[in-house]
Amino acid sequence: MKRDITVVPVNERESLVIASDNSGGIGLKESDLVQAPYEIVSYFSLRVAAMECIAAGGEPFSVFIHNFCEEKSWQAIIAGVERGLDELGMKSAVQISGSTESNFQLLQSALGTIVMGKRNQEYMEKDVSIGAMKLAVIGSPLVGEEVLDRRDEVLPLSLFKDMSLLNGVVLLPVGSKGIFHELKVMTGDEALALESISCDVDLLKTSGPSTCILAAFPALLEPVVKEMAAGLYHSLEIEVK
Repeated sequence: MKRDITVVPVNERESLVIASDNSGGIGLKESDLVQAPYEIVSYFSLRVAAMECIAAGGEPFSVFIHNFCEEKSWQAIIAGVERGLDELGMKSAVQISGSTESNFQLLQSALGTIVMGKRNQEYMEKDVSIGAMKLAVIGSPLVGEEVLDRRDEVLPLSLFKDMSLLNGVVLLPVGSKGIFHELKVMTGDEALALESISCDVDLLKTSGPSTCILAAFPALLEPVVKEMAAGLYHSLEIEVK
């Protein structure tokens, strides 16, 4: 599976897993397209990069922030990152650093987040074959103001972390290209037809800051996953011809 990460071998035992996220036009500036506190902006940016890292087997140890919002936003940005790390149970184990553009003022807010994690060299990505595993969407694809207005449909980070610890479960955060794109990535089937997929959420809609994920798991684990996800569980079926 080709994930949106970079893996760099460090030695015979460990590799670095590097994931990132960017947001623009979201913040408290007059020209921003979506008005949102910077703590919320950084929280959701951290979500994306951290989930990408963890889903690929990485254990985060460092977060680096690129702040193009404004210098006085720094503490709010850090607060959002710390909130996300706290939900993951990693606040004390992850260092936070970064840089702020303070020489020039941009008309719109912009933020970049990099998460670095460590992964055991013995980690093996599990293949997901259509028909061999159960599939589900956890959470709903949301973007812009929907993320704030429909928070009860957003996948909690704590739930994501708990699901990542289940043996045999493969997780893939859904980003701006939507569920259908990520499903083709997960299965490795570029010829997958949209008409062959049955699910009660929009498969083409952007999921913004990874408000939902794709989950693949053995059939025996379906009751466990359903119970954990509760009302966020959306079964996904692919017709096999």
